[in-house]
Amino acid sequence: MAPQGRGKTQPASAADAEAYLVKASEFLRAAEDALCLANHTAATGNAVHAGIAAADAIAAARSGSIWRGPHDQASLHLERAGAEGKQAARHLHRLIPPKTRAEYDPAPIRAADARAAVTAAERMVRIASASMRPPA
Repeated sequence: MAPQGRGKTQPASAADAEAYLVKASEFLRAAEDALCLANHTAATGNAVHAGIAAADAIAAARSGSIWRGPHDQASLHLERAGAEGKQAARHLHRLIPPKTRAEYDPAPIRAADARAAVTAAERMVRIASASMRPPA
């Protein structure tokens, strides 16, 4: 289902985009720190939240709206936020599946999965940072 229904997006400003980028960066630092400590669940959970905040930064900066519907549909909204959105949507699509596992599942997160999540979040935050500049 494409993200087109009313109430699933929310208007967002350039100032909101900057605030989301700050949040994304903070979650990313926490994810990287947790990964260094071999806290794989915390690394994954924080990476997911970094990716979601980065997606909001990109969408706010490039389309003036953020997604407020189901997380599994957020990448569809992000894809419509210009070149940066399309690039970041691939990484967000990888980050959403481990969200529930990291937050609610009692099973531990494997080191490789945590590293992959942190890498995806790092890429998304980099893209979000670049999206704060005017489009080329």
